[in-house]
This record gives sequence, C-alpha cells and structure tokens, in this order.
Amino acid sequence: MFDLQEKLAEIEANYKKLNKKLSDPEIINDSERYQKLLKKHAKIKKIVDKYHEYKEALQGINEANEIMELEEDEDVKELAEMELAELEPVKEKLEERLPIMLLPEDPDDEKSVIVEIRGGAGGDEAALFAGDLYRMYSRYAEKKGWNVEIMSGNISGTGGYKEIIFTIEGDDIFKKLKYESGVHRVQRVPSTESSGRIHTSTATVAVLPEAEDVDIDIEANDLKIDTFRSSGPGGQSVNTTDSAVRITHLPTETTVSCQDEKSQHKNRAKAMRILKARVREKLESAKQAERDEARKTQVGTGDRSEKIRTYNFPQGRVSDHRINLTVHQLDKILDGELDVVIEALIEEDQIKRLEKI
Repeated sequence: MFDLQEKLAEIEANYKKLNKKLSDPEIINDSERYQKLLKKHAKIKKIVDKYHEYKEALQGINEANEIMELEEDEDVKELAEMELAELEPVKEKLEERLPIMLLPEDPDDEKSVIVEIRGGAGGDEAALFAGDLYRMYSRYAEKKGWNVEIMSGNISGTGGYKEIIFTIEGDDIFKKLKYESGVHRVQRVPSTESSGRIHTSTATVAVLPEAEDVDIDIEANDLKIDTFRSSGPGGQSVNTTDSAVRITHLPTETTVSCQDEKSQHKNRAKAMRILKARVREKLESAKQAERDEARKTQVGTGDRSEKIRTYNFPQGRVSDHRINLTVHQLDKILDGELDVVIEALIEEDQIKRLEKI
C-alpha cells in the first residue's frame, strides 16, 4: 500500500503548479489545451479539498491529544475529549475515501456508450425480456438526464426485441454501465403460459464505450459497404429505395447493418458509429486477453457469455451473481432505479483494485 500522506502531498504540489499554468496567457489563448487543463484541475481539486479536510482533522486530533496529556483543568479536558469523539470518525472516513479517489481512472469512464441487447434462450419470452431491459436502461438514463437514441431495432412478433442497439449520451456513462455486459436471466410465468409454469429465459447485454476518432483509425480500404432495401417483420418491404446499409470491417470481420432510417446517409452514419465501437472492443479484448491476471481481479470481465444477473419475478428479487448481492426491489430496478446494484458493483471493484496496490 502506498504512503497516503506522501501521495496526497505530491498531488497538492502538482495542483499548485496546475493553478499557475491556468493563469498563463499562452495557455488561456489555446482553447483546446485550456479546456483539458480545466477538466484535469476540477478532478484534482476534489482530491485536494478532501486532503485539506484530512489535514485539518489530523491537526485537531493532535491538539486535542496534547490538551488531554498536559491540561489539568477537567472541564478543558472534557472539551478536548468531545473534540476527539467528533474528529476520529471524520479521520477514519477520509482514510477510507482518499485511497479510492487516488485509484487510476479508466479513460473510458467519461464516455457515452452504445448498448446492444439481444434476446437469447427462450424465444418470444426472451425477446420480451430484451424489451424490458431496454426500458430499464432507458428509464435509468432518463433519471440521470442522459439522452437515448435507438440506432437499430429488430422487433419480434410479440412486441419485444430480437435485437436492439441504442446510444446513451452524457457524462460518466461508461463508468456506471460498464458492469452491465453479460447474460441477464429472467424467471417468470410468460403471458402465453396457461399452466402457470415458470420459464427461464435470457438476454445478452453488451455495453461499449463509444469510439472517438482519436481512439481508432479505420481505413476506407478496410471497409466493404453494401446497400439493400429495408424490410420489416416477416420480410415486408418498408420503402422502395436501397436505404439500408451493411458495413463490414474486413480485418476483424465485423459486420453492422442499419435500416431504421429512410435515408441511406443516416443509416450509414449510425452503422459507422456502431462499427467503430465494436472494432475497438475487439482490439481491446485481444489486448486484455494478454493480461489474464488482471481480468481475474475484476468484478466482471465484460464477457457476453458470463451469466451476471437473475431477475426472479415470483420472489420479486434481483440477484447479481458476481458480488452475491440480492435485493427484493424487482419492480423498482426494472423501472430504472439501478443505483442500488450499480453502486454495489462499483464499490466491490474499488475494493478489489485497492487490494492490488
């Protein structure tokens, strides 16, 4: 474990240097550089402010202990004892919080995401469950003030989704949703089941940080682009023009189709956004596979085949299998109140990462 005070003192010194840079006219006139430094400044300021609170608590504790040791007046000693009783919990809480604030940030945490949900085992019931998951994430995004846009959807005959791909745009979204990738399982009585027998169905979720141009460079020569006529359920023609687009990234054999828009140009733009995210994920996954030891310490690997959560309707519970968490708030969670699960996952991940320091 690193020396907490030594590390915090180093960060405080860097913070003072950063303040000087922000007052440099040359930097102020460079808008892009200035904005990056402002963002960095805001993050470091949160740590420095907590460090100042910690130093004040330590100073108060030292002074109170000194009074307890040297003072003869019982009333004064009693006041010092009360001061200690107030400051000790503050110090302990900050000693828990500050190491977490010093953990290296995932550079993808602040990015918007592309979410892909697909019905798995269970036929129509799986498609309905995929629709439930889409609504859950949409409601969660709405509560957070994030924007949701459907990129591509394949509606089933029963009103669910065989597949739905959508973006969620805003701040720090991947930080919250990156643990959602994997297999989600539902246990309930389908509306089509007359005998009342409970069925188990699944849907897969993939949460991809949206790739920026600086993240990945896709050469035009590496793309194969096909256009075709959009079709709806049952293969019926949606329009009479070849507006649907299929893009294949040849080096990774990644293919994306988009046909929701009437404009070929819009379908192509949406398909490229999805393609970039998928190609980036493939390349990152290949790198991550070389770091197996690191993967073992994660709360979830992000593998789409990993069963991560069960939604049990008869018992009204949601269980996350990675952290042995069970909450009896099924209705609330499906209505987008996901923080009870997400915050627990983040906390467990932080604990595992701290153990490695």
